[in-house]
Amino acid sequence: MIIWINGAFGAGKTETALELNSRLKKSFIYDPENLGEFINKNIPNNMKKGDFQDYLLWREINVKIIKDIYDKYNGTIMIPMTIVNKKYYDEVIEKLRKDGISVNHFTLIVTKDILIKRLKSRGEDENSWPAKQIERCNKGLIDDTFENKIYSSRMTIEEVVVEIADKCNLELLQ
Repeated sequence: MIIWINGAFGAGKTETALELNSRLKKSFIYDPENLGEFINKNIPNNMKKGDFQDYLLWREINVKIIKDIYDKYNGTIMIPMTIVNKKYYDEVIEKLRKDGISVNHFTLIVTKDILIKRLKSRGEDENSWPAKQIERCNKGLIDDTFENKIYSSRMTIEEVVVEIADKCNLELLQ
């Protein structure tokens, strides 16, 4: 099974995936951002886009990589990745589902003030790229396309992990 953890930058996607990974018998974290960074490092400057999700190549290759891991790995795959664009959601997550892959998608919803506080705690100021995406992300993620919303502003990572595990019928290790 795949657990896709969506949310704005600073929502706790990676922390949730790391904690979930440590609490499951057999699991793996796949980070689609690595492919985006690879693409950006390996194309001419005049081809670069402001958001690597805007590369069709990024979406198509990630689908292939995720499918390959899913087909060959006997465990839970966590993907902590923000996707706000409904078209991209369809091209990645819905494409995986149409291909018979079980994708459990969760959306972490966190208030702007807490997101900014979290971003600052990791060295990002209010003018950083992640901080500038908060409005776009929070506005987009309230859409019904983005399923299984977890209003996690006042939740601990442990509480978020337990909620995801419960909804996915996963047994957590102590």
